Amino acid sequence: MVDRPTRAQQFTVISLDRKTGKQRWTHSPRTQMPHEGHHKDHGFASASPVTDGKHLIVSFGSFGLFGYDLKGKLLWEKDLGDMRTRNSFGEGSSPALDGNTVVVLWDHEGDDFIVALDKRDGRELWRQTRDEPTGWCTPLIVSHGGRKQVIVNGTNKVRSYDLRDGRLIWECAGQTVNAIPSAVAGGDRVFLMSGYRGNALQAIRLDRTGDLTGTDGVVWSHAKSTPYVPSPLLVGDSLYFLSNNSALLSAFDATSGKPRFEAERLDGLNGVYASPVAADGRVYVVGRDGNTAVLRQGPRLEVLAKNRLDDGFDASPAIVGKQLFLRGRQSLYCISEGR
Repeated sequence: MVDRPTRAQQFTVISLDRKTGKQRWTHSPRTQMPHEGHHKDHGFASASPVTDGKHLIVSFGSFGLFGYDLKGKLLWEKDLGDMRTRNSFGEGSSPALDGNTVVVLWDHEGDDFIVALDKRDGRELWRQTRDEPTGWCTPLIVSHGGRKQVIVNGTNKVRSYDLRDGRLIWECAGQTVNAIPSAVAGGDRVFLMSGYRGNALQAIRLDRTGDLTGTDGVVWSHAKSTPYVPSPLLVGDSLYFLSNNSALLSAFDATSGKPRFEAERLDGLNGVYASPVAADGRVYVVGRDGNTAVLRQGPRLEVLAKNRLDDGFDASPAIVGKQLFLRGRQSLYCISEGR
């Protein structure tokens, strides 16, 4: 299940024109022999870049964190060390960006930490040690009650940190091992899920402090049909999530925790790694086999369309305006109403 490195890898950032797909610029900040392998289902550059429209932050994990402007000029770089991932499965956590602050999670089989950097120059703002096995989730930054929280899923505990100084705000046990899905938040609560060797869904209040394990800080919970890899989707008061890595979809009322429909099969999709996304009253679920189901947002499962591309998809779709971007194993696709 692990691909071992046999030669040096070139790590490259590519900028494409959204309208035409033509290449604008590329930059290769690092060529290096990887110190370990990766799971066969992904590669050495699995993290997604983030941008605020002026700055571009790219994480190659052990091979460097890089800050660019949108013309491709390298502004800074940061070496955070080498990760040693469980079973040499590789790295996948993406950076999170809010205001001038970039947050990077570094959970592996060595000394864990979460670190915040200034997006403008890479200067380290704060760092907090953690106690977790290898993790692949991406931090969520959410504002509540005048304070911004950095929320990180975890096998041992879900944790919330203050974006300003990294201080721990609250923590809560209850997830399964390999807690990969990232959090989603709405209103006064945040939703955490995991689905490897068990099932866990927790709706946690954002206005609490301290250890919330076993308290009413957990508004409601569920222990069935939760995702292993895909993150959940919150649209209005509907919380959508897949079961394990399969095309079994549930939708719950985010306020009450009651199911609207539960573990209903999306026929024609064979396996799902990508997180579901939503736009214009529709939900899109992309299968690993190239099939996509288009659903109507609502209290029951209603499939509006099914589409297929001759490729495989593990990355989550990205929506910008009226364009849907799909990163396949072979190509990058843009689906749009027209130019």
